[in-house]
Amino acid sequence: MAWQFSAADHERRERAALRVIALSFFALAAYVTFDAVRALLGSGEAQHSTSGLVLAALSLVIMPFLSYAQRRAGRELSSASVVADSKQTLLCTYLSGVLLVGLALNSLFGWSWADPIAALVIAAVAVKEGREAWRGDSCCAVPAAPLSAGTAAEADGCADGCCSPDRHSPA
Repeated sequence: MAWQFSAADHERRERAALRVIALSFFALAAYVTFDAVRALLGSGEAQHSTSGLVLAALSLVIMPFLSYAQRRAGRELSSASVVADSKQTLLCTYLSGVLLVGLALNSLFGWSWADPIAALVIAAVAVKEGREAWRGDSCCAVPAAPLSAGTAAEADGCADGCCSPDRHSPA
């Protein structure tokens, strides 16, 4: 993002920035898939980790705010790449949630398979978001006109609800 906005005419770099973001979604999906399959095949089984539980919980609390700030900045800047980057941050929030649930289920019940199964769902979402970024499909990149009384999404400048957290949930 810094590279894109370091030029006076940052709109010219928008497409390249979206491609880099798309590639990072694909790389994340590949890594998560590889690690999940490896864990399901019995290699690298997760162990109890108090520090992992704490870090995942902190990420789960902090990252949605960061994603929201990025998404809002992207809409204000009319930058699809910044909005796409906010989706990647939101995806990392989901990964933190999956990690937290997986570590908790493994610690409480010994269900070492729970985390990799959920991670495969997250990997599928990462591929979907990567395809959207590659094509340049990014909702809410342009700020909406001021609205009269409406829903919370409308008040936030996203009349079609495409930037709501529910739209990007993995379930």
